[in-house]
Amino acid sequence: MSAMSQLQSALDRGQALKAIAGLNNFDGDRVEAIVKAAELGGATFVDIAADPALVQRIKAITSLPVCVSAVEPAKFVECVAAGADLIEIGNFDSFYAQGIRFEAAEVLAMTQETRRLLPNVLLSVTVPHILALDEQVALAEALVAAGADIIQTEGGTSSQPVHAGSLGLIEKAAPTLAAAYEISRAVSVPVLCASGISAVTAPLAIAAGAAGVGVGTAINKLDSEIAMVAAVRSIVESLAGTGVGLGIENLQTVASVGTGCGIENLQTVASVGTGCGIENLQTVASVGTGCGIENLQTVASVGAGCGIEN
Repeated sequence: MSAMSQLQSALDRGQALKAIAGLNNFDGDRVEAIVKAAELGGATFVDIAADPALVQRIKAITSLPVCVSAVEPAKFVECVAAGADLIEIGNFDSFYAQGIRFEAAEVLAMTQETRRLLPNVLLSVTVPHILALDEQVALAEALVAAGADIIQTEGGTSSQPVHAGSLGLIEKAAPTLAAAYEISRAVSVPVLCASGISAVTAPLAIAAGAAGVGVGTAINKLDSEIAMVAAVRSIVESLAGTGVGLGIENLQTVASVGTGCGIENLQTVASVGTGCGIENLQTVASVGTGCGIENLQTVASVGAGCGIEN
């Protein structure tokens, strides 16, 4: 099976993992270390900055599909010629700290221009989390109509967890999980849930409707290749018991979502069989307006394999 076929199979199963090196990370040695760790850890594909020389360097050391990210469609043409397997409009997180926003009309225009330049290359597009949830859904639908093959969600940079540990990780991922839930029910293409995702929240992303997850800082902020491999492996293992036909015996999701990014009530109950070792997982969240999480309670009884005991 080719690398791209394996990627499609992972998306179909709901077990895809994209390791993100960073849209503005042009340090070849650092990107190479991240990609090597991603492959050793079992990631499905990697996402790097849109630079033809970097693409050639990374294609020479990995068998994983290589995605390039940019916000300038013209950059994709040379990268595809250099060997990039797929392209991503987005990974906007790095721009928000600079005060740069991407509105719906701008993202749609970039998608249309990219499709004009490269009509046949697999295209993923990020929906900006700065939009209200209903606007995110409307934009996702428009992007698919314009030719997007994958929709990516985000939101980890805007959340402000108030707890440590697993509870804080769930709080951090709440905006992107909410977007994945809403968008996955509105479009027919795979949804990749990214930004603020960890081994704790990756299975929740799949339960919300995502076909896979994108993980950046949880991997690329680490200082050693061994630590990066371990981080990738932990997320791969957390996804191992999720997805279609892979031990999920019962899954019920009930959501009543308010305006903006505020989730008024979200309850997910999952009884999961063997594989990742999650025997029972219940998440109950009552979240206030905006992105502020007012109350979040997680009750988990987890077996061996994922490493989370309770």
